[in-house]
Amino acid sequence: MLIDSHAHIDFADFDGDRDAIFEQMQLSGISNVLIPGVSSAHWQKQLSIAKKYQSLFALGVHPWYVTETFENDIVELKKLINQHLENDFMVAIGECGLDKIKSANWVQQISAFEAQLQLAEEYQMPMIVHSVRAHGEVLTLLEKYKLPKGGIIHGFYGSVEVAKQYLKLGFKLGIGGLILNSDANKLHKAVQSLPISSFVVETDSPSMLPKNSDQSRNTPLLINKIVTKIAVLHAKPAVLVGEQLRSSFFQVVDI
Repeated sequence: MLIDSHAHIDFADFDGDRDAIFEQMQLSGISNVLIPGVSSAHWQKQLSIAKKYQSLFALGVHPWYVTETFENDIVELKKLINQHLENDFMVAIGECGLDKIKSANWVQQISAFEAQLQLAEEYQMPMIVHSVRAHGEVLTLLEKYKLPKGGIIHGFYGSVEVAKQYLKLGFKLGIGGLILNSDANKLHKAVQSLPISSFVVETDSPSMLPKNSDQSRNTPLLINKIVTKIAVLHAKPAVLVGEQLRSSFFQVVDI
């Protein structure tokens, strides 16, 4: 059974058919999703959805949602982590990181990311890291902290050289729907050049639809196509690749 390592299935986009999506996932061989946290305003609904569907989850502040009063969110985040330390479904801190496309809050992004790195170090938890046009800054910060559990670089779309730097720090690379784009040459090369054990698969639902999709939103059901594409790039059977990707995911979350 496959796992979507990054799906915002708690978002309002799924309020109308969430039950049906989970039923279709089971029929498609997708056993679970990891629901990342994005902001204090979303956490309670996220936790409710994760509990209802027995989904894995992470808690964090996404760079898009970092405000000038982010310190208050970090305080609340730490309280929430403490409340769920005995909850086996809480498996990581995040989604957190840096995003230069949405950079009006750049200074606050850096501070909020560091605060969450400190929490990951303190609680010895893996991280779900958002890095958009900021690999240099993200790598510099990751190197400052002792993170033996590593984590996942969500939506990876970098070069082989950047990939190897993340892998050296103990992170896996989250491969999503972008790999299905025919012009994603850099990503195809990175995936071809590295062992399958370097990767986990994700959809970032409802976002990150591949080009030319006939869907209006992304869903975890795309996972099978992502696994098949990785299998093609490695010239290996999709079933074998799926098993290896599942194993890679559990190396991160350790449950």
